[in-house]
Amino acid sequence: MTTSARRYSPASVGPDLFEQEAAVLQAARALYASGDSSGESYRAALGELSLHFERLMRETRRLIARSDRAEREMNALNQQLQTLTQQLEYRASHDALTGVFNRGAVIEHAGGILRQSGGAMIVLDIDHFKRINDEFGHPAGDRVIQAIARCLQEIVQEPAIVGRVGGEEFTVLLPACEPGEALVVAERLRQRIATDTTGPAPVTASFGLSLNTPGTAFDIAYSLADAALYQAKRGGRNRVVLAD
Repeated sequence: MTTSARRYSPASVGPDLFEQEAAVLQAARALYASGDSSGESYRAALGELSLHFERLMRETRRLIARSDRAEREMNALNQQLQTLTQQLEYRASHDALTGVFNRGAVIEHAGGILRQSGGAMIVLDIDHFKRINDEFGHPAGDRVIQAIARCLQEIVQEPAIVGRVGGEEFTVLLPACEPGEALVVAERLRQRIATDTTGPAPVTASFGLSLNTPGTAFDIAYSLADAALYQAKRGGRNRVVLAD
């Protein structure tokens, strides 16, 4: 029995990880049950049990260490997955250039607010933006768009919605906003853009504003504000027009 224990190697472990230990234990029980074995036999059985118990402890520690390592790796992977999910959700709902909501997110969030509480919708468009791109290049145009997005975010606070819905067009939704207050906000935005937006040429924007009762569909609120925006364009630009 002692000889077999000395020949033990990890490679000899079969499908049952503790098969050898079980055999040694069974032999020791049989020896104990016989009652007429010599002291030398008991000593040999005890030595065999000790060797396999040590092996069992080493194997148990190895399995515990492997399990702990696997758990740490799994936790790290879960954290990476959560971070990646958050990044994907952000990219799916935000404009890559400005960081404000993209068109799909504006429609989703603003549509929900309009259905519940109504609100004032502002649609604004940068005046003569094509000229900026043509004369100074698209990187200059991108910087102007980013500057206007910052102006909007500095003046308009949550729970209002700010989003970029087109190349040079933005939408702002002010939930449950009084008409007078909505006009004040729109005018503040217009003045801020005209005075504080830095660019290769003077930058202004035209604004259309619609006032909407609870239950108004997004398409209707947007269409009214967009029609008012074109009135502002035809009226000379750099102004706010309230939809009829």
